[in-house]
Amino acid sequence: MAEPEFPHDVPHGAAQGATSGPDGTEGARAKAEWRGLQGDVENLAGVAAEQGRGLIDAARLQAQDYVERRKGEAAQSVQDLARSLRGSGKDMADKPHVRAFFDSAADGLEQLGTSIERRSLSEFYGEAEAIARRAPVAVAVGTFMVGLLAARFIKSSNVPPDEDVRDSYRA
Repeated sequence: MAEPEFPHDVPHGAAQGATSGPDGTEGARAKAEWRGLQGDVENLAGVAAEQGRGLIDAARLQAQDYVERRKGEAAQSVQDLARSLRGSGKDMADKPHVRAFFDSAADGLEQLGTSIERRSLSEFYGEAEAIARRAPVAVAVGTFMVGLLAARFIKSSNVPPDEDVRDSYRA
């Protein structure tokens, strides 16, 4: 008689330790094979979990690297905007109040650019979370306004159709 491949295929008496072979080892051998198979599956599961953790860590590092690069680019853009704004204010030499406004805005943008360079992503996330906890209504209103602006932008960027479909059916 051939040995069963799975425990549910083992005859009832053999699964409980009864033997059907002449030397009484067939049931014990099936149990040993089953335990070996279980061990192999557990080892494979461990290897798969370890490789999965390695993959997640690699993805996290790649994402952090990407964010750091983009963060530097964003900081540079903000500082460039500050220089441009300061240059525009210099053209207003005859209007000191307007020039002071431009200079003040440029100073604020320069501070923002420097802050972006110095901070990590987790610090930005923590600060955003703190703001959301302090002023949830303001965050909700701001999110709603951003949504309205996005919808308005999307709606205005739709290209009107060349002709009305109904025109092709008219006689």
